[in-house]
Amino acid sequence: MTNPIVARSLDEIQFWSRIMKEHALFLSLGFTYDQKQLIEEAQQFITVFERIEEKLNKYSINTDVRQIQAFNSEVYQSAAAIWNYKRKILGLTLRCEIRSNNYPLLVDHISREAAFFAKRLQELNEGKLVPEQDSIIQENVFFLKIMADHAKFIGHLLDPSERKLVEQAREFSQDFDQLVFQAIDLDSMRPQSETKPMLNQFLNQNKVSVKSLRDFKKTARELIEECRIKSNIHPLLADHTFREAERFLEIIDLFEASLQTK
Repeated sequence: MTNPIVARSLDEIQFWSRIMKEHALFLSLGFTYDQKQLIEEAQQFITVFERIEEKLNKYSINTDVRQIQAFNSEVYQSAAAIWNYKRKILGLTLRCEIRSNNYPLLVDHISREAAFFAKRLQELNEGKLVPEQDSIIQENVFFLKIMADHAKFIGHLLDPSERKLVEQAREFSQDFDQLVFQAIDLDSMRPQSETKPMLNQFLNQNKVSVKSLRDFKKTARELIEECRIKSNIHPLLADHTFREAERFLEIIDLFEASLQTK
């Protein structure tokens, strides 16, 4: 019988290892030509996560859970290492010791995702498939902030002449900022706010907005790939943000399903 921890672990590693690899690539593209050491470190992380992806192919849902737990621990070390690297970049940037094309918010954003990945691996090794009911709001705060950041990045990387798309990105940024504040308010009311009706309404409202942003990202990705709009957005970055929106929707579905069983 398949152990659900095994299946979930493989899914998390498959998704987030690719994300971490792409983060390293995006950072390397944002450095200046003279920041060779930082570029080399980024390239080393690309190799690290490529090897994790290769090793992942050796496992299946029928693999013994103890092997997967050992793999989780191994991947955790890499997630923690890239988190440290990203925070180092953030510190150098904020102290003006380096100047690059990597926004400080972008570096902070991708470090938060590395921390999330590491935490998920720890939770899985503790036997937690999905966050408990008392973590639903907090995890939504995390992902809503990620979505708000994406809207801001898209708006800043589009050419200013793409006025309509820039305006749409700004509207999404404002929408998700409001959802973040609303989620923080709900979080501060815990545990009294953790009723099924309230959580279901909270998740449903978030899902509607995330679907709308996901569709916007999909359209933007297609326009960028076809060279139909002007921007500094790498096609892979456009696809990257689209996949993260899809992931958030999957997580909302998991939360909704878990509420139905309680």
